[in-house]
Amino acid sequence: MAVEVVSEGAAAAAAEVAAPETKEVTAKAAADEAVTLAAVVSKNASFREESNFLDDLKDGERKALAELRAKVEEAIVDGKLFDDGKVEAKKKAAAAEEEKAVEEAAGEKKDGEEKKEEEEPVTEEKKEEEQGEEEEEPKKEEADEGEKEEKPAEEEAAAVVDKDIALWGVPLLPSKGDDATDVVLLKFLRARDFKAGAAFDMLRKTLHWRREWKGFAAGTDDDDDGEALPAELADACYLDGADREGHPVCYNALGVFADDAVYKKALGTEEGKARFLRWRVRAMESHVAKLDLRPGGVASLLQVTDLKNSPGPAKKDLRVAMKQVLDLFQDNYPELVARNILINVPFWYYAFSTLFYPFMTQRTKSKFVIARPSKVTETLLKYIPIEAIPVKYGGLKRDDDTEFSAEDSEVTELVVKASSTETIEIEATEGDTTLTWDLTVLGWEVNYKEEFVPSEEGSYTVIVKKGKKMGSSEAAVRNSFRAGEPGKVVLTVENLTHRKKKVLFRHKAKSACAKEC
Repeated sequence: MAVEVVSEGAAAAAAEVAAPETKEVTAKAAADEAVTLAAVVSKNASFREESNFLDDLKDGERKALAELRAKVEEAIVDGKLFDDGKVEAKKKAAAAEEEKAVEEAAGEKKDGEEKKEEEEPVTEEKKEEEQGEEEEEPKKEEADEGEKEEKPAEEEAAAVVDKDIALWGVPLLPSKGDDATDVVLLKFLRARDFKAGAAFDMLRKTLHWRREWKGFAAGTDDDDDGEALPAELADACYLDGADREGHPVCYNALGVFADDAVYKKALGTEEGKARFLRWRVRAMESHVAKLDLRPGGVASLLQVTDLKNSPGPAKKDLRVAMKQVLDLFQDNYPELVARNILINVPFWYYAFSTLFYPFMTQRTKSKFVIARPSKVTETLLKYIPIEAIPVKYGGLKRDDDTEFSAEDSEVTELVVKASSTETIEIEATEGDTTLTWDLTVLGWEVNYKEEFVPSEEGSYTVIVKKGKKMGSSEAAVRNSFRAGEPGKVVLTVENLTHRKKKVLFRHKAKSACAKEC
């Protein structure tokens, strides 16, 4: 079997126009805001994931990591990791209240004694009685002091020292010597611009949240929530394949909420919203479990959010729910997403997103990539191999594919110049051979046909697929042909536009002998 590409060409490069970031939103400038936001995101989408190897860190970064390590070590060993200062403040406030009460009582006693002296003459018996009370007073104060000394000791004993405390399966105590500990700490440092104090506070708050949030509590397991949430949500958030750098790809499809029944069941009540939030956090937890949080490992996800058929900002409950998810993830899952790609972005998104875009950190902004409906496949292809992009997004990946596997799915690229035609020939060197192929054209808008041409002169050409104008939203073509004699399948792509087109295809052949033998 052989494949021949009749002519060759260079791949087209899309030019990105960068514009200054817009600071204000006005109704008059909505269209300009849309264009500006897209340009700013394109400009910022130059984020490159940093190395987690200590030798690759800058001096200031190593110093900040050492400082954070020391803070975490001390907090865990002293049992104060969950003490954010509020406990100490309460103790001081209680002590002040107690001291104030003692002073007020002493003042009242003194006033009473003075008043009593004025009313009654002092006798010898009364003097002896008061002297006895004065002698007993120091003893009482000594007893009170003893109780105060015992109280801190009891409180200190009550502080639990958990040296096995972990986050995402990684021990946090630096002295344990686990390489993954530094990777986790670096995530918090990068989220706080390598300010050790701020990173430590963020880590502490994350641990507090995980301890107190009822979504992790017993009795709120996946089975309970799974029964209450719509089954359609299974397609709203899922992992599928990996990008070119090995990051697991998480797809979020908001179009499922266009169905009113699904929307009301998932978000129509406060209980539903709480279940949705717990479900989304658990999904994130399961995705993080797929990561390799060691130096050199794949320690973050690539996230793709599909806005096709999304209800939009008019659906307040969805907007609020997604804001809650965004806030939770930004506060408690730092640097676990390498890039956010928004696809099938409608016009309303550009205008609406300018409301929250200014509140994002520059680092978060740099991870966003926005793709209009006509640029979905082209955009995803920059980060994900075509064979790993699902068919519905213009790629070649099909669920439960039995025809192509990772071993036999080498993809070939071909550029069709403007106003020209290219053919791809897939040869069957012997009879009784089944040829199978996948083919897609970025942006399509071409004429496409398939035919089988026998090698023997005088044999008739067989039309496999009639010529057809392929629209921009066409999915990848998969077809097969059983050749009863030697010959070749010819795939013809006719580009009638004034722009170059990129064709990606793969193929395989199975002879009857190979199947039987």
